[in-house]
Amino acid sequence: MKIRSLQVTDLPSYFLLRTALWPDSAGSFELEVAEIIGAADQASFVAEHEQALIGFVEVSLRPYAEGCDSRPVGYLEGWYVAPQHRRSGVGRRLVETAEDWARAKGCTEMASDTELHNALSQQTHTRLGYQEVERMVCFRKLL
Repeated sequence: MKIRSLQVTDLPSYFLLRTALWPDSAGSFELEVAEIIGAADQASFVAEHEQALIGFVEVSLRPYAEGCDSRPVGYLEGWYVAPQHRRSGVGRRLVETAEDWARAKGCTEMASDTELHNALSQQTHTRLGYQEVERMVCFRKLL
């Protein structure tokens, strides 16, 4: 298994992984990924096993993140490993690659988020050394 930068030739397989993580956003993937490829403040890395993509991480530089004191902050925007490859170290290696990228960009802190109901993601973040810094409830009202 190897971790490497996303390449244009990966896009069909990459979109399948992204759809598994964000099924409601598939319609905007082409535009979002076009912005990531070649951007100085964003990157995407993929995990490849036997010439197939099995996971990815998207990372960015943000001017601010909750609980962080430094600027900019490396931010895990999205992180996914195919179910059959979980608990094998793939996710850890993807996150470490994202952290290395942020460190190379001058960051001294890394941040991330997950939904309140996603206990597995919260546990995984904790196992990787992330500390919970805030909880938030969002509201909306139709007008």
